Amino acid sequence: MDLGIRGKRALVCASSKGLGLGCAEALAQAGVDLLMNARGTEALEASAQDIRDRFGVRVDTLACDVTDEGARAELIERAKGVDILVTNAGGPPPGVWSDWDREDFIKAIDANMLTPIALMKALLPQMMDAGWGRVVNITSQSVKAPIAALGLSNSARAGLTGYVAGTSRQVAGKGVTINNLLPGIHATDRAISLDTGVAQAQGISMDEARDQRAATIPTGRYGTRQEFGATCAFLCSQHAGFIVGQNILLDGGATNMTI
Repeated sequence: MDLGIRGKRALVCASSKGLGLGCAEALAQAGVDLLMNARGTEALEASAQDIRDRFGVRVDTLACDVTDEGARAELIERAKGVDILVTNAGGPPPGVWSDWDREDFIKAIDANMLTPIALMKALLPQMMDAGWGRVVNITSQSVKAPIAALGLSNSARAGLTGYVAGTSRQVAGKGVTINNLLPGIHATDRAISLDTGVAQAQGISMDEARDQRAATIPTGRYGTRQEFGATCAFLCSQHAGFIVGQNILLDGGATNMTI
């Protein structure tokens, strides 16, 4: 399917690896030029060059911590004129309710709620002026069904979801859509981190921890970044202009609910 976005330009955050990279690859395959961002220069440049080589699109990079106000301002300046924004940031560490103090919540909210809001606030006006734009926020399945060990993530991402619910309906009339992708467990570094925690807590091997988690997913496996990226690219396409303010689960059926 031709997504109809060849020649568009996208900012994809945290895109040197994992789900962000999957989104960048899928957009590049559709002919979208990229501004890729991540904290680590080496991994970012390697991923950017690989995408240039495979898809022949223009790829610019900026290695910085997007949660830092100064770095974010530079990224926003570089992103002027983008048609597509994909926000993404690593989730806060797992734990239990008694582990977290106010400072922990502030850090989580800053990274997983206020940073994507700041990017949207900065870049939405130009999309609205152009009469076309796409925003996809990578959040978490936990906004549908909270995960006890991820209380910091539950809280911050739920706040972002509420913001998008209202904002998306205010900008849709200008040709701009905002939607959220809610990943379950995918084969990324985040899964390795979570599985490591389970393995250590239960005194089992990593393979056992991974098999144990995969058994809770109806598909019996973890998702891939390629599957995730393809969904992101569709939401950014010309065909998705009537999808507004939605929270789309990509979790292999793991979140057990009727609606």
